[in-house]
Amino acid sequence: MPPAPLHKASSVATHLIHKCAATTSLREARQLHALLLTTPPTPTESPLFINNNILSMYGRCGSLADSQQLFDTMPQRSVVSYNALISAYSRNPRHAHLAFLLFDQLENDSLVPNGSTITSLLHASAGLGNLFVGSSLHARCVKAGLSDNVLVQTSLLGMYSSCGDVVCAKNVFGHLMDKDDIAWNSIISAYVKNGKILESLEIFRSMLRNGANPTQFTYSLALTACAKSEDYDSGKLIHAQVLLSGTQIDLPLQNSLLDMYCSCNDTHTAYNVFLRIKNPDLISWNSMIGGFSENGDANKAMCMFIQLMQISYLQPDEYTLAAVISGTCEFPARSYGKPLHARTEKTGLGGNSMHIRSSLISMYFINNDPLSSQNIFGSFPNNDAVLWTDMIAGHVRIGDSENALNFFHEMSKQCVNLDSFALSSALSACADLVTLRQGEMIHCLAVKTGNETEVCVHSSLVDMYAKNGELESATCTFSRLPKHDLMCWNSMLTGYSHHGKADEAFRIFFKMLKHGFKPDPVTILSLLSVCNHCGLVETGRFFWSYMEENCLRRGPRHYSCMISMLSRGGLWEEAEEMIMESPFVDDYLEYWRTVLSSCIKNGDLGAGIRAADRISRAGVEDSAANVLLSKIYAATGRWGDVLETRRKMKKLTVEKEAGLSWVEVRNNFHVFSSSDGSCMQNAEMRAELDKLLGNLMPVAVEEIVGV
Repeated sequence: MPPAPLHKASSVATHLIHKCAATTSLREARQLHALLLTTPPTPTESPLFINNNILSMYGRCGSLADSQQLFDTMPQRSVVSYNALISAYSRNPRHAHLAFLLFDQLENDSLVPNGSTITSLLHASAGLGNLFVGSSLHARCVKAGLSDNVLVQTSLLGMYSSCGDVVCAKNVFGHLMDKDDIAWNSIISAYVKNGKILESLEIFRSMLRNGANPTQFTYSLALTACAKSEDYDSGKLIHAQVLLSGTQIDLPLQNSLLDMYCSCNDTHTAYNVFLRIKNPDLISWNSMIGGFSENGDANKAMCMFIQLMQISYLQPDEYTLAAVISGTCEFPARSYGKPLHARTEKTGLGGNSMHIRSSLISMYFINNDPLSSQNIFGSFPNNDAVLWTDMIAGHVRIGDSENALNFFHEMSKQCVNLDSFALSSALSACADLVTLRQGEMIHCLAVKTGNETEVCVHSSLVDMYAKNGELESATCTFSRLPKHDLMCWNSMLTGYSHHGKADEAFRIFFKMLKHGFKPDPVTILSLLSVCNHCGLVETGRFFWSYMEENCLRRGPRHYSCMISMLSRGGLWEEAEEMIMESPFVDDYLEYWRTVLSSCIKNGDLGAGIRAADRISRAGVEDSAANVLLSKIYAATGRWGDVLETRRKMKKLTVEKEAGLSWVEVRNNFHVFSSSDGSCMQNAEMRAELDKLLGNLMPVAVEEIVGV
């Protein structure tokens, strides 16, 4: 068969090379490679030119093995050959380090790197997060006269952004003469990635002032910044600008809108955006489910999850399940949490996902099932700091602060990184246990790990010192923080309230208002508590009315404070009216017990009898209530009722629970009560006490032992 004409062979080769530049399929790439090997070369297209095109094609298809194999067999290589393979390696973070080995080989072959070489190497540095190498490449760019290359400058922006050096990224951006949309996007992305949210929005506004046209990606970045800062007004303005500019709203931009509205608590608008998405992807569904969950609308979160389950082409991932578990954790575990837990096991996602495990641990703690939480935590050998923190915070939540500290100590022994949330939870446990020494030790750890300046740690420190009676230390800690959040103000307020410092508490409250903070129910609870302790009835009424005027929800503890304050002030009728107004039926017995106790102390037997009758009618077997009933009946001479109450107590083997005390010795807590002989060192303690009594004056001994 005669050979193909030269012009025909040339056109075939040219066509195949054009195909190489367009394909992304590895199978097709290998077929094209085979065809080019069997096609005669042409004078205009050298073997080096053809091999470079094949090399670029394999790199674009993601086949590093094919690229390297071809590169190794090439008889001749140019800078373009090296650039093609360096670019392929730089796009894969796992193999990015090999790009630098190729760079050394390029220089050993006496070839001169160009802008494309440096661009790929900067991309590799960004993938590795190696700022030192990236900065060295920057210096090389300046030395080689490549610092004015637009592609190199954009790559430098991306590298500094990925490595967390926003200052250098800003300097590079400032030297750009022609700032295109890629440059603007790179600098905005740098600020968003590194937590400089307000600055990123300011740069976005600067972009608009400079007449640059934002792209879909630009708008997505700006909306992400609004979501992170919960800047609802700016988010709505950007949404309006997208609509007015006529920008085509693609799926990533729609997902950014969903995220912004959900983060700003406007799930209604978010859902309207969701309904307009023609083909929502899993990110869209996850945004809506997460949005409903975080905003306390568990029913809608569950409905969205059920709808998602009915779509055949989408399967829930770990983020979906974590979001729906978190959203429904307030519901009974047997109805929602456990079936969802079973689903995570069935799909195989539960064992590999820290997000799901964290949500399950929190869900079981909220349902007061610490054993299930411990089983999940213990079933995996390598738990990260988030799961350790979940266990510490969970035990604090259910009032088991001793176990919370045990987990914290174990976390420290396992050399797990102690972050601000773990330290904050441990300090909360110390506050609940009123253990100052351990709190001070954790304070030292916070300083040592550089977490002392974190707002959550600072707030917990204030709370811990305040509850331990160290108000001076609490005030000092509070004053050292340059910026306070509401939680920090509440911690200081609670400390003064806890110790009956009414004037100081009111001063903190008005200072808080002056700084622009709006009180929440916790703030008012502390103020009502100090009014109760100090008998400030009128002031208490003011704060009670303040809650209604400012639409703050009154909880059972707010009612308890008011009822106690009114009872102590002898305002029995008002206290009874408030009990009847309270929507918290489960707390009625506690409220009446509070009234009854105050009646006994103040000697108001008439009101006490009414409270006693209310407790009797409740028919609840309660030791404290029965003891109080017996006292009020005895004080009014109703001996028949006294005998009946005591008979009931005896029948039910009801005893008044003994008060407990505890002491901390060498990081161990010892709990004891009056006449408690259970301690193994009881005899030694009594011998030591006798020795101490022998050293006292006779009068003092008589006072102590009651002789």
